[in-house]
Amino acid sequence: MKVCMVGHGMMGTWHSGSLKDEDCVLQTLVGRQPDHTAEFAQKFGYQQWTVNYAEALASDIDVVIIAGPSATHAAMAIEALDAGKHVLVEIPLALNYKDAEAVVAKAEQKGLALGVVHPMRFRSEHIELCRRVAEGTERIRHVHSRLFLHRLENIGSTGLRRTWTDNLLWHHGAHLVDVGLWLCGGGDPEAAASRISRSFSIMPPPLPQTGIPMELAAIVETDEHQSIVCTGSYYSRESIFDVFAVTDRDSYRLDILKGFMSVGGQEHSVLSEQDNNAQVSRDFINAVREGRAPRVTGRSVLPAMRLLQDIEDQQSQWWANHAQGN
Repeated sequence: MKVCMVGHGMMGTWHSGSLKDEDCVLQTLVGRQPDHTAEFAQKFGYQQWTVNYAEALASDIDVVIIAGPSATHAAMAIEALDAGKHVLVEIPLALNYKDAEAVVAKAEQKGLALGVVHPMRFRSEHIELCRRVAEGTERIRHVHSRLFLHRLENIGSTGLRRTWTDNLLWHHGAHLVDVGLWLCGGGDPEAAASRISRSFSIMPPPLPQTGIPMELAAIVETDEHQSIVCTGSYYSRESIFDVFAVTDRDSYRLDILKGFMSVGGQEHSVLSEQDNNAQVSRDFINAVREGRAPRVTGRSVLPAMRLLQDIEDQQSQWWANHAQGN
């Protein structure tokens, strides 16, 4: 199984590290700057590197992992699928629902595997909770997911200044919205999305220096009286990334950054964010090899993409009305 990695930021680093000792070949690294790309390729043992994506796709690679800027994900995925390659896309699949749907349609048309990096769905503690919800032995009442970090400057987790701007709604919001739908649906986000009775959100206008809204608050209610609350901010000086689920039996708080799960107030350690994330690319490689669907398919993330589009459309309309004094 020959792998092509697009991007060598934090996620390119994590995926490369997780696959380095797997039964696959790190064949090609695609970057933008020759010096940095060559250095990274040598460090992780890629057989070759290039700054020409089309050149990489023309080679005999089997799988493309897209871990570059969010705005490039959809177009690069479609290009790889058109070239006959299986594709794993970093979150988000796209920056709007129409493009996300187009990527999924292309993969299904071509009969190729399309996975999306939603690592929260790989948490064993949440998988067991989803199983109980699906069986009807436990019922989700409330899910509150939060992501707070400081990103007034466009510097990623590697500490390097980037040439692109992150997106709180479509990137980190995709984590928050998807895990809420996934848990409420007992592992089936579409089931939860089909039961949404109302939703509303609050986002400020885009900050001029970043070009994006820097805060997000969204509330979703299902017709089974479940509530999903997603909040986040890029202004925060304290980093928080957690998921709090309340059921008719217990409460569960997963602190992703501190690496623990609290069940009814009793804490136990869980896999680190990086170690949990390593399961995603390994699962995708094995899925392609075994001819099965990856744990997180492109189609399975469309409910979250659709809800994010609804949030963005609501906010765009509100800003337009507010500007007109309505």
